[in-house]
Amino acid sequence: MAANPGFQVSLDVKARPCVVIGGEDEAADKVQRLLDAGAKVTVVSPTLNDALRKLAAAAKVIHRARRFRETDAQAVLLVINTLRHEPDFSRALVELATKERFLLCSVDQPEASTCHLPALISRGHLRVAISTSGVAPALASRLRQDLETIFDDRTRDFLDWLASLREAVQESEADADRRRALLREAVEGFRLTGHIEYPEAWREEQAKRKG
Repeated sequence: MAANPGFQVSLDVKARPCVVIGGEDEAADKVQRLLDAGAKVTVVSPTLNDALRKLAAAAKVIHRARRFRETDAQAVLLVINTLRHEPDFSRALVELATKERFLLCSVDQPEASTCHLPALISRGHLRVAISTSGVAPALASRLRQDLETIFDDRTRDFLDWLASLREAVQESEADADRRRALLREAVEGFRLTGHIEYPEAWREEQAKRKG
């Protein structure tokens, strides 16, 4: 299957019903991302890990302690399937997504998805999404880990300051061009610098091709 870069958007799930299928670490990660975005989350799985059990006990998610049923997807915006090793189930979900018109992401199964979740860095208001078009999820994960060390707590504080400044400028400056100029000036001097180190195996392969 050819790689599909997709069309990157930010989906508003606030107060919208979403379903996560599965009860292990992958499901817990996706559930937390949905909760952070304000979604109403239902988890469908016979069992839950500790993190999900705590969320269910605190009534932060709805837990349906059984296998997924088609009725679970009625009137939902998004379904995230974290069951990697059930291809027949994943294919059936694609058909259901077409029928019921919900977005479907089957983790690590681009052929069984209608949307994809990028690797995500979150620091306060900042969101940096990383996609490799599904061809190298391990690289996306590594990039996320490295970038998380760059965007630290100061980044969160800086975004908070910019948000406050923007609000103040909007209240005090009537001229739109002047507002834009002031906000551009506020980020002057912000730079992201660094270099990339590639694996030795890849560098050796490139050297052979050039030789």
